[in-house]
Amino acid sequence: MKKLPDQLVFLQNRKAVQKTTNESMSGKLSVISGSTSGVGYVALKRLAMAGSNIVMVCRNETKAIEIKKDIESKYDISVDYFIADFSDLDQVRNAATKIIEKYKKIDVLINSAGLHSTKKYYNKDGYELVFTVNHLATYLFTKLLIPTLIASAPSRIIQVNSEGHRFNGLKIDDLGFKKRLYTGLKSYGQSKTAQLFTVWQLAKELESTKVTINAMHPGGVRTNIGNNNGKLYRWFLHHVTWHFLKDPSISGEALYYLAASKDLVNVTGKFFNLTIEELPAKHALNQDNQAKIIEISNKMTGLD
Repeated sequence: MKKLPDQLVFLQNRKAVQKTTNESMSGKLSVISGSTSGVGYVALKRLAMAGSNIVMVCRNETKAIEIKKDIESKYDISVDYFIADFSDLDQVRNAATKIIEKYKKIDVLINSAGLHSTKKYYNKDGYELVFTVNHLATYLFTKLLIPTLIASAPSRIIQVNSEGHRFNGLKIDDLGFKKRLYTGLKSYGQSKTAQLFTVWQLAKELESTKVTINAMHPGGVRTNIGNNNGKLYRWFLHHVTWHFLKDPSISGEALYYLAASKDLVNVTGKFFNLTIEELPAKHALNQDNQAKIIEISNKMTGLD
C-alpha cells in the first residue's frame, strides 16, 4: 500500500493491527469520566477485568448503581461513583474536590465524557455547550486532580479525543459561535482541538513528575454520542451510521493498553489512533493558539 502523507496517515491507521498488553492493574485506582456508556463504559469493564479499582464520574446515578453492582459481582475490585454533569463546571469542581478528599492515590485518569450537538446551546455560565463538555470541564477536572496524580506517580492521564479535531472550527475570538454560523462538525472540531492544546501544555508542565498525559482517538465505534440530537439525527445514527462502525470493545482494549502497558511508561504528549501513535492535524500544533487557549481556559474555569 502506498504511504500517505503524514497528515493523512489516519486513513490507513483505521485498519492497522493494534498493540495489546496483559499487564495486571491489581491494586491500582482508575478514575473514569463518562463511564456509564460508550467508550468510558467499555474502558471501565476492561480495566476492572485487569484488576483495577474504579471511580466513576457520571451524570446518571441509577446507571452508576447498576454498573457498580454488576462489576463488583464479577471482579474482586471496588467501584465507587461521583455525580457530575460536565456541562456544569461547578459540578465538575465539586466532584473533583470529593474525589481528592476521599482518595489519596490515583494511578490512571481517563476523561471520556463527550458531546456532539447539531444545534447551538449555552450552559448557565454562557459558554457554548460542546466546548464546555469536551474541553473546559475535562481541563478543569484534570487540573484539579493533578496534585493527587503527582503524589501517586508514576501515573497516567488519557484524554479521549477524536479524529474529529481535524474538522477544526477553532476561532479564538469566537469560541461561542456568536459571530459565525454554528455547525456540529465545527463545534466538535473546535472543542477537540482545544483539548489537544491543553494536552501538549500539560505534558510540558508534568515533564519531571512521572505523570504522563496522552490523547487518543477511540476508533470508529458504535456509541450513543449525539443521542441528544433530534429524531432524524438519531434515526440516521442508529439505522445507517452504526452499520459502518465497529464494536466499542476495541476502544476498551486500546484504553487498557494506554493505561497499563510498560511500553508507555515514559511516553507523554502524544496523540494515538487507538494504540497507534499519529501526527495530529497541523492546526492542532499551532503554538500561538495553544498559549491563547490555555490562558482563556484558565480564565473561563476560574483556574487563574
